[in-house]
Amino acid sequence: MNHLVLLFLFLVTPLAAAAQTRGDLQCKPAGKDLIYDCVVRLARADQPVTGAQLTVSADMPSMPGEHSLKAVKARPGNGPGEYLVRLDLDMPGEWDLKLRLTGPVRDQLLMHCEFDQRGGRVLRRPK
Repeated sequence: MNHLVLLFLFLVTPLAAAAQTRGDLQCKPAGKDLIYDCVVRLARADQPVTGAQLTVSADMPSMPGEHSLKAVKARPGNGPGEYLVRLDLDMPGEWDLKLRLTGPVRDQLLMHCEFDQRGGRVLRRPK
């Protein structure tokens, strides 16, 4: 019986990992200090995630509870799997972004990003 359970886990685990949502984020200054226009690209099983509702919230990990951004709704972008969101942050530095997807795809992604006068970029994605 244990062999059947192990075989099941071996077969199901790669399928679950393949269906995981992956994301990328690029932000540029919007013309005002600490306001960034961001493009989020989402894919699942190498296919763009379309038709999802996306919200993005942010916390500054170096100062928990002091600097945070309530969830902001993203809107569909120009290409498949692309979403646009404007982030109005308190200060430059490293921020943890939480991306929540609802609709046809329900998932949550965490990204550790850096924001400065040049824009924002992902430093790492938790595994």
